[in-house]
Amino acid sequence: SFAYSTIKDRLPQILTRVIDTLHRHKNEFFEEHGEKGVEAEKRAISFLSKLRNELQTDKPVTPLEDELPDAALWNQYLDYQRNLPNGNGEPSWFQSPWLYVECYMYRRIHAALAQNPPINNFDVFKEGKAQNFFESQEAVIALCTYFQELLKNIKDLDEKQLQEELLKLLQVSLWGNKCDLSFSAGEDSSQKSSPLQSLENMVPYILVNDMEKVWSLLVNAKKNRTERSNVRVDIILDNAGFELVSDLVLADFLLSSELADEVYFHGKSIPWYVSDTTKQDFNWTIKQLGSANHMWMSRCGINWEGNLKKGVWVFRDHMFWTLPHDFSSMSEVAPDLYAELQKSNLLLFKGDLNYRKLTGDRKWEYSVPFHQVLNKFHPAPLCSLRTLKSDTQVGLKPGQGEQIQASEPDWMVSGKYGVVQFDAGL
Repeated sequence: SFAYSTIKDRLPQILTRVIDTLHRHKNEFFEEHGEKGVEAEKRAISFLSKLRNELQTDKPVTPLEDELPDAALWNQYLDYQRNLPNGNGEPSWFQSPWLYVECYMYRRIHAALAQNPPINNFDVFKEGKAQNFFESQEAVIALCTYFQELLKNIKDLDEKQLQEELLKLLQVSLWGNKCDLSFSAGEDSSQKSSPLQSLENMVPYILVNDMEKVWSLLVNAKKNRTERSNVRVDIILDNAGFELVSDLVLADFLLSSELADEVYFHGKSIPWYVSDTTKQDFNWTIKQLGSANHMWMSRCGINWEGNLKKGVWVFRDHMFWTLPHDFSSMSEVAPDLYAELQKSNLLLFKGDLNYRKLTGDRKWEYSVPFHQVLNKFHPAPLCSLRTLKSDTQVGLKPGQGEQIQASEPDWMVSGKYGVVQFDAGL
C-alpha cells in the first residue's frame, strides 16, 4: 500500500534530512549557546538516529517519556492501540495504523528538540518552508497582483461576478495544496507558474466540486446577518509557503467582498509534517510580504498585518491538531476546540492530512457519502479543499473511482486530482 512505502521509504528520508539540518547548524548553535548548544545538538541527533533505527527495524512504538503537555494524551492513545480487539497487541512501526505512526514520528522529532535546551525552540523544518516560499515568488507575485487589481473595483461587482471570483480563489487555494514538503520528503515542491492561468484546464480534475454550495452558504449568511451576529469563516491551515499565501488571499477576499466579517486561522502548535504552518510561519510570511520590494506583495502583507491588528483575522493553534486522533473524537478529547469551531458559519479544512482525519483515514468504498464518514463530527458546515496524496477518498459517484483507477493506478496519491467537498452538518 501507499502507507507501507511512506513508512518504509519516505519517513526515514525525512528523519535523515532532519539529522542533516541539525549537523549543518552546529556552528550556529555554538555561536549562540557555546558548548551547551553543541552538546544539545549531539543529544538531539543521537535521539533521532535511534528513532530512525526503531522505525526501520519495525520496533514496538514506545510511550513518550517527555514532560510536554500532550504526553499523557499520546500515552493513553498508545494504550488504546494496544487494547484494540483486532490489533496485534504491541503496536509497531509497520503493524499499526499509518496515521498514528506518522503523527507519532513527528511528535518524537519535536521531543528530540524540546527536551534539549538551549536548542529547544529550533524548527528543523523552517529552512525548507522558507525556501518553498522564496521559490514560489513568481506565483506569489502573480496572485498578489491579480488580487490587488480585483480589490480596486470589488465594490462594483454584481453577485454573479463575486461568485466567479470566489470560485476562482477557492480553486487557487485548492491547487495551492499541491505544494507539500512531507509528500515530496522535503524535495522542492514550490509553485513556479501563475496559478490563475491554468484553472480552466484543472476543472476536470476536481472529482467532487461543491464550490456552489460554499457560495450559497456564504451569500445566505451575509443576507441573514444581524447587528449582533458576525459571519465567521475558519480556515484549518495546511502547508506554509505558496499554499498559505493562497489561503490568505482567499481570506482577504472574504472580508473585502463582505462575505465574511472575521476569519480565524488554525495552525499547528509545533513543527509538523515538514511544511505545516505554525504561528511563526504565519507571522513570518506576512512580514516577508509586507517588506517585499514588489508593490502588490507588500500591499498584501501590510493589509494583512492590519487585519490581525484590527482583530478581523485571528490566528489560533491548539495541541489537538498535532495529536493522532481523528476529528470524530475532538468533542471528547478537545471540547474547548470543538466549542470554538461551533461559533463558525463555515469551516474550510485544507489539505490531505485534515482529510484523512475527517474521514478516519480508512479504506472506504469510493461512493460512501462524505457525511457518513465524518462520524458525527459536525461542529459547523464544513468543506474540505484537498489534492489527493493518500489512498482515502469518499463521496464519488458510483463507478467514478474505478474508472479513473483503470487508466491511472496512482490517481489517489499523485496530487493531480482534487476535491472541494462540502457537508452542511446536522
